[in-house]
Amino acid sequence: MREGAILKSTIAGARRPLAIALGLTLLAPMAATAQEGAAFTAEDRARMQQLLRELSDLKQSYAQEVRRLRELDMQIQALQARVGGVAAAAPREVPQPLAHAPADRQQDQAPGPAGTPPAARQDEGYASSAEDAQRAREAESRSVADVKQQSTALFNRRLTLENGLSYNRYDRKQVTLNGFLALDAIFLGNIAIENVESDTVNYNFAARWGVSPRLSLNLDVPYIARKTVYQKGGAGGAAAAIAQEQTDGAGLGDISASANWKLFGERGAWPETVLNVGVTAPTGREPYGIPWRVLERDEDNFIRFAVPEEQPTGNGLWQATVGLSAVKTTDPAILFGNVGYVHSFARNFGDLDNNPLTVNPGRVALGDAFYFGAGLAFAFNERTSLSIAFSDRLSARARTRYEGGDWVKLIGSDANAATMSLGVTHAMTPSATFVGVLGIGLTPDAPDFNLTVKVPYAL
Repeated sequence: MREGAILKSTIAGARRPLAIALGLTLLAPMAATAQEGAAFTAEDRARMQQLLRELSDLKQSYAQEVRRLRELDMQIQALQARVGGVAAAAPREVPQPLAHAPADRQQDQAPGPAGTPPAARQDEGYASSAEDAQRAREAESRSVADVKQQSTALFNRRLTLENGLSYNRYDRKQVTLNGFLALDAIFLGNIAIENVESDTVNYNFAARWGVSPRLSLNLDVPYIARKTVYQKGGAGGAAAAIAQEQTDGAGLGDISASANWKLFGERGAWPETVLNVGVTAPTGREPYGIPWRVLERDEDNFIRFAVPEEQPTGNGLWQATVGLSAVKTTDPAILFGNVGYVHSFARNFGDLDNNPLTVNPGRVALGDAFYFGAGLAFAFNERTSLSIAFSDRLSARARTRYEGGDWVKLIGSDANAATMSLGVTHAMTPSATFVGVLGIGLTPDAPDFNLTVKVPYAL
C-alpha cells in the first residue's frame, strides 16, 4: 500500500502545479488587457496566439503525463493483487485528463461496496493482473502509432533503430527498327530487341531520434547490391542471334539525413501536419565515367553492344528535399498523404565518357523531382493494421555539359514512376514492430515490384 500512497501523492502534486500554471497562463493576458483598457493591437494578437500555442502544448504534455500515471497506477494495483491476494479496498484518486483528451479516458470511476475493489473495466484503466495491465498499456493503439511512424514521424519515442531489407525487380524491353517500309507493308532493314533485367537488394539502417514533442531527427545508411542482365537481339546482323552479358556491383549507397517538424497537431477536422527537410550526400559509387565493355561493333566501327563493367550504387550528386506529410485518424481508419520536392545540385566530374580510351571531364545536372502520395490504413486491433497507398515521382530531364561545351539534355532521362503499395504493420513486442510492404509498379519507369521488410525497435 506504500507504493499506492506514493503514486497518489505524485499524482496530486503533478496536478496542482500544472493547474496553477495553466490558470496563470490564461489570466495573465486578460489582466494585462484590462490594465491597458485599449483595443487589441497587432502585437497583442500575436502575443495571444503565442500564449494559446503554449497552452495547447501544456495540455498535450499534461495528457501524456496523466496516461503515464494511470499506467503506473495499474501496475501497482496488479502487483498488490498478486502479492496480497486481493485488490485495493478503495479506489485511488487519479487525475482526469483535460477536455481535449479522448472521451474514453474521461469517464468517472464509481467505487463498489465497502471492502470490494472497483469494477475492473478497460475504459476505467484498472487491472486485476499483470496481463490486464499490459493490455491496458497497449490500448493506446500501437497500430496507429506504427502507421504514423511510417507515414510521418513519431515524436514521443526517444530513439528508434530500424533495420530494413528491400528487393526490387526491374524488367524493360525495347524493340529497335532500323530500315524502311516497302509498299507500306514489308519492312526492309534490321530488327534489334533490347532487354534489361535488374535485381537490386537494399539493406537500410536508420536511426530516428525524437528530440522534442515537435522535432525528430533521422539518419538513413543504405548498402546496395545490384545485378543487371543486358540482352540484345540482332547480334552480328542476324535477327535470330541474341547476345547477353551480366554485370553486378555492391557497396555503400547515398546516405541521407533529415528532420521532421510538427507544424500542427490533430485537432477536429485538421490532420496532424509535419514538415520534412532532408539532404542526401553522394557517398555511393556514381554512374559517370564507369568504363564500358564493348561486345560488338559494326563495319564502321560503331558500337552496337556495350555494357558497364560495374553497377553504380548512387547518383553522384548532392540533393535537398522538402515536403509535407499529414495523418488523420478516423477510427478505425487512418488517412495519410505526402507531397514534396527534390532538388539536385550540379557537380563536376573528371570523366563523363564511358569509353575507357578517352577522358572527357564535364558537369552533370540531374532533373529536379516532384513526388506525392496518399493512402488509407485500417487498424484491425491495437497491434495490427493494413494499409493501401499510391505514390508517384515525376523527374525532369537530366543535362550534361562537357568541358568547353554547352548544356545538352539527355533524351529518355525524364521519368514518371507510379507505384501502388500494400502494407501491414504488427507490434511484435512492446518495443519491436514488423512492417511489410509490397509495391507494384504502374508505369514503365517504376520497378515491376518491390518487396520491403522493416523492423523498427524503440529503445
